[in-house]
Amino acid sequence: MEITDNIKKYASNCNVVAIGGGTGISTMLRGIKKYFENLTAIITVADDGGDSGMIREDLNMLPPGDVRNCIMALADTEPIMEKLLNYRFESGRLKGQSFGNLFLAAMCGISDGSFEKAVNKFSDVLAVKGRVLPVSEENINLGARLSDGSVVLGESSIPSTAIHKGAKIDELFLTPAHAKPLYECIQSIYNADYIILGPGSLYTSVIPNLLVDGIAEAAEKSNAKVVYVCNIMTQPGETDGFSAFDHVDAIYKHTKSRFIDCCIVNDEPLNDFLTAKYRLTHSFKVASDDYKFYKNNIKLIKKNLLDVANNVVRHNYSVLADTLACLFYQTANGGDIDEI
Repeated sequence: MEITDNIKKYASNCNVVAIGGGTGISTMLRGIKKYFENLTAIITVADDGGDSGMIREDLNMLPPGDVRNCIMALADTEPIMEKLLNYRFESGRLKGQSFGNLFLAAMCGISDGSFEKAVNKFSDVLAVKGRVLPVSEENINLGARLSDGSVVLGESSIPSTAIHKGAKIDELFLTPAHAKPLYECIQSIYNADYIILGPGSLYTSVIPNLLVDGIAEAAEKSNAKVVYVCNIMTQPGETDGFSAFDHVDAIYKHTKSRFIDCCIVNDEPLNDFLTAKYRLTHSFKVASDDYKFYKNNIKLIKKNLLDVANNVVRHNYSVLADTLACLFYQTANGGDIDEI
């Protein structure tokens, strides 16, 4: 479907909320910012691995990595500034640490320890188009109960432990159990015309946001249409053997709500080399499961969304952005989504 001026005009007036974390959502934000001017990204703060985890532990602050990536994705900044903020130190005690994470940590230090204020100031400095919000300012940790009955604590430990034990994730939980959301997150969801879940790791990026008190309830009660952007590949230790509908079903199981209106799934096949490469890590292209979507009254959009860089599969953020803009326009005007 061709992107017309009417589609662009409609998209620019939409209130859109994207919920997730990791590289998936920041990749998508780079594409959709060209259409949606009223855009809010709600980002998980349960990350405890890598350099974000180190800063979280050392400075007793929320993990900056996912938030920083989303701010950079929405920023209108000079290439040299982007290069600087993405720079990782190559030696010494700071080896592997991102300058952007340290910059956000410093912002937190001059903002009376408020991560929300630090994010707002960081966004102002970079002339961010839209808003980036941490889902909560509480020190949230993610845990999982596995199919063998064992319990794993810490987001970064969940997939590796599941692989080691040969078990599946049965249920996620947060500590504290009733984490308080940022008020602006709830407000943004209620004011949204459209809510986008994902793309990103189902159990460690998407669902953790929905476990924060009030987030899933707001999504269900909001008048917004909810779209789930499914991952292209299954993820070892998280979604082994999952179809696209299995991803949606896991969200329903954890939220005890059925609020997803539409799912976008990649329909483009991988070449033989990529198929073999990913098979070595027990990762496979996610199948669409068309009938289950039809049976559960969820619209299914299948598009060629594949982007390959350095033999790594990701969503083509430009095609995904076009797809979302057309979907929202067609939905609002009673059009046929099969034409998208």
